[in-house]
Amino acid sequence: MQRLCVYCGSNKGVLPDYAQAARTLAEVLGERGIGLVYGGASRGIMGIVADAVLAAGGEVVGVMPRALDNKEIRNPHLTRLEVVETMHERKSMMAELSDGFVALPGGFGTLEEIVEIITWGQLQFHAKPCGLLNVRGYYDNLLRHIDHAVSQGFVLVEHRDAVIVEAEPAALLDRFEDYSAPTVKKWLQE
Repeated sequence: MQRLCVYCGSNKGVLPDYAQAARTLAEVLGERGIGLVYGGASRGIMGIVADAVLAAGGEVVGVMPRALDNKEIRNPHLTRLEVVETMHERKSMMAELSDGFVALPGGFGTLEEIVEIITWGQLQFHAKPCGLLNVRGYYDNLLRHIDHAVSQGFVLVEHRDAVIVEAEPAALLDRFEDYSAPTVKKWLQE
């Protein structure tokens, strides 16, 4: 794995554990020589993870739509910043540049991005690992909903199992190394 895409909040959240998880993930990336792809901002969890990867001497690529360039306050220290026209271009470029995807705690944008990239995997548009860094149970309710979708016949068990969930960054990336994408089609046999 050369680069990991990290989706995360432009706010810090209320628990200091969220920021610490971002720093710990950055340390693990540095130890493993893995670069970061993220949204390009200097604020919140986004800024914390990017600054920590840079401090460890790692590569950090930001991808930001022009409309957010001024609003999110771009990080001026990035290895590279790609400014694109739309959010769709942002997500496509982040996917192209990355070998795996992780969601740290975040809001609507983080949730939308990780669910979309999981869906792309489910549809076999890519075969890259997708995971949730479940800091202090942040994603427990989402996981319950996904399990409910499985029980109701809307998500296959194989696709649910493809979502890698760990509370610690090193454990998450260890599981990424052994990842094999499901080969089962999204649609259930009728």
